[in-house]
Amino acid sequence: MNRKGNKAGQARQTRLPVTEAAELMNFLREKMPEKGRNNIKSLLTHRQVLVDEQVVTQYNHPLQMGQEVVINWSLLRAKEHEKGLKIIYEDPAIIVIDKPYGLLSMASDKEKERTAYHQLTDYVRNNNPEDRIFIVHRLDRDTSGIMVFAKNEEAKHAMQDAWKDIVVDRAYVAVVEGRVKQREGTIKSWLKETRTRLMYSSYTEGDGQEAVTDYKVLQFSSKYSLLAIRLKTGRKNQIRVHMQDIGHSIIGDKKYGAQTNPIGRLGLHAHILAFYHPVSGELMHFETELPQKFSRLFKTNVKNNKVSKDTERYGKR
Repeated sequence: MNRKGNKAGQARQTRLPVTEAAELMNFLREKMPEKGRNNIKSLLTHRQVLVDEQVVTQYNHPLQMGQEVVINWSLLRAKEHEKGLKIIYEDPAIIVIDKPYGLLSMASDKEKERTAYHQLTDYVRNNNPEDRIFIVHRLDRDTSGIMVFAKNEEAKHAMQDAWKDIVVDRAYVAVVEGRVKQREGTIKSWLKETRTRLMYSSYTEGDGQEAVTDYKVLQFSSKYSLLAIRLKTGRKNQIRVHMQDIGHSIIGDKKYGAQTNPIGRLGLHAHILAFYHPVSGELMHFETELPQKFSRLFKTNVKNNKVSKDTERYGKR
């Protein structure tokens, strides 16, 4: 194997010529017998494997004689880390992260590896192969922001079983289409789901799961409004449905009526999460910065600390 040096910040690489047709996973296991299957999965997940200079993440990617496989040991991992999830806090019971948009919270039928759950599992198993991660709650793939995971089953059950009691505050910021004229308000409906997994509101009491959303306008322009949003219930796609209900769909949310996508992503970010620690009982408060793409849509520069103060003053239960 040919390993390049790491001069002047260049990535250390391994170059592997393909001499016969094979699937990528089998090829890598044969060429790197010192690496276990999980190690190779991690390389693929973190986009560190290239075939003919193109990143490949599929395990069963077909290789043909004459191609070249490159393992990039540092540079692509660093870039992925910059774009990927950020660990905000960690102790023996929980991990709190800032999840980027576009990353699933957990596996779906179509995607098993490119998830926050999988990346955190890789992370904890670097220290101990027996360590595990447990899902406590979820964010939609295209929603960014704060999530908490448990590191043992006791913490998971303590949080999930008493979620309504231990969560003190959940605040989001959203960019919606149009100028919201009512500066603050509460939306209440009963959410139901179609066979195609589309959520919608019923306004008949008891006809579905009760959903209550508070909102306040923080900034607005002729085209968009920036809202602080607090959930009194935590239903699937609740914010997205309720914004559509008031005629102001979240930007980039074609599924729920959006006509525009000026920032190339869903305009929804989980800004604040505060809860009582499942072991110590200590009140934990976490918040993340407003995505720059959100603030750039408004003539008045939206300062993150102003959003935090406005959000804290608004709707806290």
